[in-house]
Amino acid sequence: QVQLVESGGGLVRPGGSLRLSCAASGSIFSINAMGWYRQAPGKQRELVATITGGSTNYADSVKGRFTISRDNAKNTVDLQMHSLKPEDTAVYYCNADIIDSDYLPRLSWGQGTQVTVSS
Repeated sequence: QVQLVESGGGLVRPGGSLRLSCAASGSIFSINAMGWYRQAPGKQRELVATITGGSTNYADSVKGRFTISRDNAKNTVDLQMHSLKPEDTAVYYCNADIIDSDYLPRLSWGQGTQVTVSS
C-alpha cells in the first residue's frame, strides 16, 4: 500500500557532493518521522540522519557534512551530502514512520540506492 522510492545515488569522487531524495506514495494519511540509514558490505545497517518535526539527528560520522530535510506537502525527504569519503560508500535506505489511510501505523523502508565514493 505504501512505497518509498530513493533516487540520486551513484558514483562520486572523494570530496564531492551528492543529493539523495526519497518519495513516499500510496495509502498515506500522514507521516511522522523520516530518516536515512545505510549499510556497507559486511556491516550492520546504521542510522545516518532522522528528522521529526523541527528536530534533526545525525550520526557522529556524518555530522557537519550531511543535511537532512523534508517537504511535508510532497511526502519527500532529502539527504544532501558534502565532503564525501570512501567510508561513506554504502546502500542508503529511506525510512518513514507512516500512518496509512486506514489510520494504522507502519514503519516503511525503501529499496535502497547505492552510493559509491571512489577515485
